[in-house]
Amino acid sequence: MNPRMPDYHFNGHSLSLEYPAVMGILNLTPDSFSDGGNYMDPTLAVEKALQMVDEGAQIIDLGGESTRPGSDPVSEKEEIRRVIPILEKLPLDQFVISIDTTKAEVAKLSLELGAHIINDVSGGNDKLLNLAQKHKSGFILMHAQGNPKNMQEQPSYMNPVSEIRSFFDRKKEQLQSLKLPRVWIDPGIGFGKTLSHNLELMKNLDGFTDDAWGVLLGSSRKSWIDHLCGAPDPAKRMGGSIASALDAVSKGAEIIRVHDVLETVQALQVAKELATNP
Repeated sequence: MNPRMPDYHFNGHSLSLEYPAVMGILNLTPDSFSDGGNYMDPTLAVEKALQMVDEGAQIIDLGGESTRPGSDPVSEKEEIRRVIPILEKLPLDQFVISIDTTKAEVAKLSLELGAHIINDVSGGNDKLLNLAQKHKSGFILMHAQGNPKNMQEQPSYMNPVSEIRSFFDRKKEQLQSLKLPRVWIDPGIGFGKTLSHNLELMKNLDGFTDDAWGVLLGSSRKSWIDHLCGAPDPAKRMGGSIASALDAVSKGAEIIRVHDVLETVQALQVAKELATNP
């Protein structure tokens, strides 16, 4: 849990990240599993983003399309309508802004407005990677089996850790050739995985570390906590979310993607202090 504070030049902006970094989730959707509909008003969305930064988030992740299990896709036009007005109101030089999208036009417009990172849940779409190269943005690629509509129907792996690690390894040469400011990989907790798959991935998260990328974990409030602990209300999964965040950081994760920013930042600060030798 030793912090590093590298300076990155994301899309023309020089910004630092102190690891472990907390990424605050800002869902600009009516149907996200945990907070859908809460931030459809641009004023409320901007206020929430700035609140999370005040609470210690170093990255704000804007998403205009729900990718919860069973969700339906939205049009490119609708996703743009949801995301761009918020992005236009956020400062570009105070914290890192990530765009959670699989659509090239959404990413293109966001990068043109100064966004710093593309967060691609489709696992490294070539169009998105090319846009990241053009704008010199950061990039997050996540593993998913299937798509949001069907991914939880019958997920199957012989060995989830080795198969998903191999998925990222096959991307390594391409990623390194792009010379992006920074790349992170996300094993995709809950994206085409059963409870046992999710637990195995989190228990072996250190197996995903590599000089070619950092590791991001997005386990916050997800249904694995309900399946493990009996917590059907996503808002009541904070304890499990924080436990997974602390464990992930101990295994080398650089970024933790969360809903509960203040509490996660506090837990990480205390854990860091307790781990410091007297």
